[in-house]
Amino acid sequence: MKRHRSYTVTAASLTCTLLLLASSEAAHATDEIQVYNAGIADVGQFTIQQHLNYIGIGQKDPPFPGGIPSNGSLNGTPEFAYGMTDWWELGLYLPFSVQNQQFLSDAFKLRTLFVSPHAADRNFFYGVNFELSYEMPKFAQTRWGLEIRPIIGVRNAEYEFIVNPIVDVGFGSKGDVDFTPAARVARKLGDDLFAGFEYYGDLGEIGNFKNLSNQSHTLFAVTDFKVGDFGVNFGVGYGLTPASDRLVIKTIIGYAFPIPGATAKADARMSSGPINPFAHAVARNFQP
Repeated sequence: MKRHRSYTVTAASLTCTLLLLASSEAAHATDEIQVYNAGIADVGQFTIQQHLNYIGIGQKDPPFPGGIPSNGSLNGTPEFAYGMTDWWELGLYLPFSVQNQQFLSDAFKLRTLFVSPHAADRNFFYGVNFELSYEMPKFAQTRWGLEIRPIIGVRNAEYEFIVNPIVDVGFGSKGDVDFTPAARVARKLGDDLFAGFEYYGDLGEIGNFKNLSNQSHTLFAVTDFKVGDFGVNFGVGYGLTPASDRLVIKTIIGYAFPIPGATAKADARMSSGPINPFAHAVARNFQP
């Protein structure tokens, strides 16, 4: 979550400002690299996901004074969620970063996700996620932030296409409002096996976008599959601009605890899981 830069014009700060412009917040410790697909836990069901990503080749300069350079960092979060209704899910994140053999906590994030009911059975699906974060000084220049993530997607028996036009809001004097879109296209290759591409960007402050070279644009080749009852998303990303991390490896492992007397699901916003979002696409009619 972006929080942001001081533009005080002095000789001492000019060099620092140029370094900050050359670095992208998306290139700093990113605990969650995921495109939301409007899938949620069943009513009364707990789910857990472990997000991990490793920045093999990243930014060596911090995104702001005192911040964490992304290069060589391992970042992630355990994510806990609970299905409130067939259109509403609550979640908790506990983000962290490991760098130079030091473990750093980034406090917590709370989220509430609203979606079209039974999104996995729809050809057209949608939703919106609100995520309130409290962050530590090494991760952000503002303590409180808000992510607003709309979800818009379409799918058929073979393909899905999803867009998350994300808006990041940093509260306080050093905060701003940034546009950080994400998108996904994937194809079904077999039962519980999918492959595709995911895109993640950071264009900067809305109404005052950065120059292209100072924006972050990263393209991932991804696959989704099952290992027993666990859903796995794995991807390798390549940064397309100088401000992007050049090499990123990410994985998400998800599990849904069974509900007594009900059929277990483990999709919980995973692109794959025990319930295949493509499984009945041929038989069903279009559902708005």
